[in-house]
Amino acid sequence: MKKKVLAAILIAVGVLTGCGNSEPISSPIQTVEAEPIATDTKEVEQPAATESSADEVAPEHSYRSELTNEWIDEDLKDQRPIAVMVDNERTALPHFGVADADVVYEIMNSTLNDRITRFMVVVKDWDKIEQLGSIRSARPTNFMLAAEWNAVLCHDGGPFFINDWVAKDYSANFSGGFARYSNGKAAEFTEYITYDKYTNTQKGKTYDGLKQRFANSKYTTTYNDYYQGPHFKFADGEVTFDDRSDAISATTIELPFKHNGSTLKYNEETGTYDYYEYGSAHKDADSNAQLTFENVILQDTTFAELGEGYLIYNAIDSGRSGYYITQGKAIEVTWTKSSENAITHYYDAKTGEEIQINTGKTYISLIPSDGWSSLVIK
Repeated sequence: MKKKVLAAILIAVGVLTGCGNSEPISSPIQTVEAEPIATDTKEVEQPAATESSADEVAPEHSYRSELTNEWIDEDLKDQRPIAVMVDNERTALPHFGVADADVVYEIMNSTLNDRITRFMVVVKDWDKIEQLGSIRSARPTNFMLAAEWNAVLCHDGGPFFINDWVAKDYSANFSGGFARYSNGKAAEFTEYITYDKYTNTQKGKTYDGLKQRFANSKYTTTYNDYYQGPHFKFADGEVTFDDRSDAISATTIELPFKHNGSTLKYNEETGTYDYYEYGSAHKDADSNAQLTFENVILQDTTFAELGEGYLIYNAIDSGRSGYYITQGKAIEVTWTKSSENAITHYYDAKTGEEIQINTGKTYISLIPSDGWSSLVIK
């Protein structure tokens, strides 16, 4: 396994709303610049609408989502996703709207507090959002990951380490100012994404939603010149590893995040992986829907500490280890990300070919390398 940590120096100043430190800290951070890829936003390349079976017929006025390969409204074809930072502290539960996300990243948010995690959820059809969150601050890694999808990162500030990342040409973000709900919790657990305006009658205040935020911003709602095409390669049929002697059983996945106790359990009835944390099944507050995934991708990733628990993953790397897990089996993969806003590609460790994944939702976790050996797949 080739290990290569690319690093440069970032010294940021100032503090955005949300959380931060008062003293600047010098730290190693990836700053490899990527050139924008020219694309015509009116003719964005999408995955072909291939049929998974000979008798399948495409629903009227639909296309296959580039995030899940599921049939969705054709009007969404050029709409760029949003990536939302979701607080994963126990107090923030239950979450609203997370089960509707297309892709969910779970990432160590701090080296303190037993390595508590935070979600970054990627949503294509954000016009339907009624309440999503609660939302919290972002970290430098999130700007690199959101850029892979040409997504607008929605968060509530962050430590001063993110300042230079906010300023990147490829970055797009909405920070703070989202709807505040009176839910009886401390203020940091009351902010949620909405699509349209939300009026809190108790506070007598109205908050803008995504509709207004986009209209009042410099950002397009459609893919721009930094969009690099579909992130995943989806199989025409169902991916299974029943004929692979190197595949291992993967019915329970225990991630090395002690604070949350993050666990994925294979559900044979649905053929998906149900997510659990804090010893309970994760279910949305609004729909009671279980958070579940057709695909699970785990990446062995090094990181650099920035001070006071803050960190940045060395997400730009090549040939590092990982797993692709689906249908109760796991295979070893390697992963490569060539620059800050480049797509992370995953390769079958046995064949060297880029993997194809199943239609449906995907869970991705960047596992800290010093905890990789504590990952349990059984």
